[in-house]
Amino acid sequence: MATTINIDPLTRIEGHLSIRTDIDSGKVVKAYTSGDMFRGFEVILAGRDPLDAQQIVQRICGMCPVAHGVASILAQDALYGCAVPDNGRLVRNLILGAEFIHSHITHFYHLSAIDFVDIKAITKYTGNDPVLQDLRSWVETELASNRVLPGAPFLPRYEGNYAQDPELNIAAIRHYLDALEMRKLAHRMAVLFCGKLPHAASLVPGGITEGVTMRQIAAFSSMLSDLRRFIDRVYIPDVLAVAAAFPDYFAIGRGCGNFLAYGVFPESADGKTLFIPSGVLKADKPAALDVSLITEDVTSSRFSSPSGLHPSKGQTQADPQKKDAYSWMKAPRYDGAPMEVGPLARVLIAYKAGHAQICKLVDDMLAKTKVKPEALMSVMGRHAARAIECKAVADRCAAWLDQLKEDQSACVDYTVPESGAGVGLTEAPRGALGHWISIADHKIERYQCVVPTTWNCSPRDAQGQAGPVEQALEGVAVADQNQPIEVARVVRSFDPCGACAVH
Repeated sequence: MATTINIDPLTRIEGHLSIRTDIDSGKVVKAYTSGDMFRGFEVILAGRDPLDAQQIVQRICGMCPVAHGVASILAQDALYGCAVPDNGRLVRNLILGAEFIHSHITHFYHLSAIDFVDIKAITKYTGNDPVLQDLRSWVETELASNRVLPGAPFLPRYEGNYAQDPELNIAAIRHYLDALEMRKLAHRMAVLFCGKLPHAASLVPGGITEGVTMRQIAAFSSMLSDLRRFIDRVYIPDVLAVAAAFPDYFAIGRGCGNFLAYGVFPESADGKTLFIPSGVLKADKPAALDVSLITEDVTSSRFSSPSGLHPSKGQTQADPQKKDAYSWMKAPRYDGAPMEVGPLARVLIAYKAGHAQICKLVDDMLAKTKVKPEALMSVMGRHAARAIECKAVADRCAAWLDQLKEDQSACVDYTVPESGAGVGLTEAPRGALGHWISIADHKIERYQCVVPTTWNCSPRDAQGQAGPVEQALEGVAVADQNQPIEVARVVRSFDPCGACAVH
């Protein structure tokens, strides 16, 4: 007899997300992902000055604000006919690259690794590290009192099959704390060019407002060196250690098997050459991206807008009482199919395209984990892909930094036309991000966003197709229905951002 498990809310993600799973014979037979709030940014933007857009949309998310800002200014670049100078393009890449590094480190250590690492192992720590000694005392106090403070970073938790190796557990706990400093460093690095974070002040159509100085370049370079050292010596080895401890997770959480990427980090003035390429993988067959094939289905979404519209014609009409709807997320589809987006999609598409650096990193990872490429379509594969991409982006940031010219402009002038339309396609750390803008009488007429977690956590469409996360959960074995840690591990491997998805 089937039973239902509700995880509401799913913790250690950005925003609000609930997961419902129907369990039969110890396995998930159906899953439903639900975005549980409505924010209405697309409605808020209508009627405003288009130059407000890049600042407003950054408030969609505190984890990936730069990506939203970049998507907005790319849409406006297209609309205003801006030819962004090289310094503007490079600085945008550096700011967004810093956000990628920050986000990937945060996801592994502070959101997902805790699903595998046993925090209780700290109670057996006998070393001299004062930070770990303090943490041991805190955990011992919490466990002894049987009282866990709401929102504590490690507890409460689901009980389950955590890592058994004491050295792995202690090292990972120490690195959790070290990673807090690394994410702070990545923020400081980006702030050199964007004024402040989480919401960057310098992102504008036509380039970037901040000039380029040798002091900025030197400071960025120094911090980047520390981050690259952490990625090489700590982050990647930790991912490999967790993969070795949980090899079965290379066979869990495959998902829909379709992948999409818009590509990111322009390497040429016209934006056509990208460091991480665009593309589509369906049934393991690569194809060029055709943006005209994107639609948004609202069959199971709490919207009364027409279903199946292209984002350039999209509407946002909230309908909280809609019958049979179970999510505030729409259901993006590509040529009618659900698509997984994110680091795994980008890495697989780049691998198929023969991207030299990513191919080498993937092949090294496959050799060390002793799995085949198809095994990357999994929970552990998503973690591996993030680490691979984090290193590739960090290494490329050093090259972009070297290309900056202190005596050259980073921005161009432009004129806002009375009417027109533009689209900005980029990648957030979590996946493909598109902003569509149209203006009339110098004001925003329509603004639509299709964001990564809307792709990944989309609900069922008119054909009954489940979204990528819903499909990834189907067939997952749950050892203890009162402690569904397996479900949480699958969902968190996608790094959901519920706040973005219900924008």
